[in-house]
Amino acid sequence: MMEEARPKSEGRVLIPSKEHVFLDGPKSRGYELNFAWRVFWQFIKGFRTLHFMGPAITVFGSARFKEDHVYYEKAREFGKEIAKMGFVTMTGGGPGIMEAANRGAFENKGMSVGCNIRLPFEQQSNPYLNKSVTFEHFFVRKVLLIKYSYAFVIMPGGFGTMDEFFETLTLVQTKTITQFPIVLFGK
Repeated sequence: MMEEARPKSEGRVLIPSKEHVFLDGPKSRGYELNFAWRVFWQFIKGFRTLHFMGPAITVFGSARFKEDHVYYEKAREFGKEIAKMGFVTMTGGGPGIMEAANRGAFENKGMSVGCNIRLPFEQQSNPYLNKSVTFEHFFVRKVLLIKYSYAFVIMPGGFGTMDEFFETLTLVQTKTITQFPIVLFGK
């Protein structure tokens, strides 16, 4: 039997075992139905967790900035100000900018919510959350971060932050969502 070919780089698998199924083409109807149900239940879990939290402002940004970085401190200040205004501070629930914004809200008695993602690395819930929900798929997480937000703060970040930013802009541009404020933080 031939070993399954997967590209490797320095001993690491470039295509994680969970993801290679997306490259294999169409699956059986049973597989697709099962996938659809799993996604549906992730949405239900998110709706049940977030429905009664109140109006939120979502902060998007990098998971990699440490506590001593100026962007971490600025995100923490945003979280504090969001809490002072009476809004929920919502983030992706992970470290870096997300942790900083949640921390600013949490330390100032504001509601702090995280919509986390299950990854094989890096992404653990930060300790400054009053409420947290974890998803399997980025698109489910992104829909819920956008659905419950009244405004968005875009902090420095990488591809994930840009994806969230451009998705939000596209939804506003196409009038799929109401034209909420989008704040771009920068120099």
